[in-house]
Amino acid sequence: MIPADDPAARYFAAMAAALAGLELFLRDDRSPLYRHDVFAGVVAEYIDKLEKSFSCWRNRLGFMDSFRISRAESGFPVFQNLLELENDRKQAPQRLANIPEADELRAEMADFILRHKQFPAALQKSMAERLYLEDVDDGVTFAPMMLAQTVRVSVNAATRRPVYSVHWATFDGTANLPLIYMATVEDSSDGLVAQLVGDDGMLNEKVPVPLPVEGLLNPELAHRFDDFTEKNSAYTLSPVTIATNLDKDFETLHPKQLRRLVLGPFYSAGITEHNSTVSEVLAKVRRADNAWLLTWTVQDVFSKAERPGKRGFFSSEKPAQEFHIETDDLEAARQGVSSYEKHALIPHEAYQALYAAGEAQGIFAGYKVHILSKDQVINDA
Repeated sequence: MIPADDPAARYFAAMAAALAGLELFLRDDRSPLYRHDVFAGVVAEYIDKLEKSFSCWRNRLGFMDSFRISRAESGFPVFQNLLELENDRKQAPQRLANIPEADELRAEMADFILRHKQFPAALQKSMAERLYLEDVDDGVTFAPMMLAQTVRVSVNAATRRPVYSVHWATFDGTANLPLIYMATVEDSSDGLVAQLVGDDGMLNEKVPVPLPVEGLLNPELAHRFDDFTEKNSAYTLSPVTIATNLDKDFETLHPKQLRRLVLGPFYSAGITEHNSTVSEVLAKVRRADNAWLLTWTVQDVFSKAERPGKRGFFSSEKPAQEFHIETDDLEAARQGVSSYEKHALIPHEAYQALYAAGEAQGIFAGYKVHILSKDQVINDA
């Protein structure tokens, strides 16, 4: 058990409150993201996985001392923690077989206390390890790379092509940030078009599509698409670069939109060090589980037109997307996006502290601010 005043305990409490608040925001039909109901639902699923990961890491500290976060940059755990979690997941069945069952451990702990009048530290560590491995074993944590899943299928009436909504996620090992992607992609593959598009140019209802589908819906391209996402999901790549690479690498896939959610940075009083002003104000917040600030950015790039392909005797060109970059907005141009939104989620007590210190306007310039208060999220006008 971690003491409540321990920095690790305060960090985990703050992160748990932040992720729970974000999930509340995502599931609120009044939130700005709810207009993208599929995207909001997808993000909420990944937040569930992050919450499970943090629960596992907290249990892991009951028997292991090592846990590092990116204190000066993202405020999230460093990438090595995710690799260890993934490795432990693979070894969990074997390690669990060598640890007594939880009921047996509890009985031993009670007997030890009665006989020795001491706390059974070794048995407590075994219990913590068992709880940790049981949590890890179910495989629903946030992995270093989570491959694509198709969650929606429709037909573009103008092109008579199937349209997929597909998402994937990764934890960037350099920036130590969770990244969530969703792409809208048209598919001009002959075989699949014939199956999915009816004579009326609509989705063929006679062909069952049991959504969600693991991977890209087109089975002939699914493995290549997974390879592509593993190589093209780094934080250093701009959304327009990723979309352009996707357009070039697949002859029959035509990306119409790519959305990326960059979760973080996360600020926690007395833990993170990436903004001295925020840290100083948050340190004055009375309750430690309210002394945090979570930010995220939603980036979008979309195709404004499709340049027709060319076919000739000696060479041919596939249709190519012309992606819109908002050059009138210097920040949008720098990010390589058509548009972007910066969001901040903060507990009411912490927001009051920043406001009272006269720092709120400067810190939140350019952000859509969401204030967590009594199990509801208030959008600050």
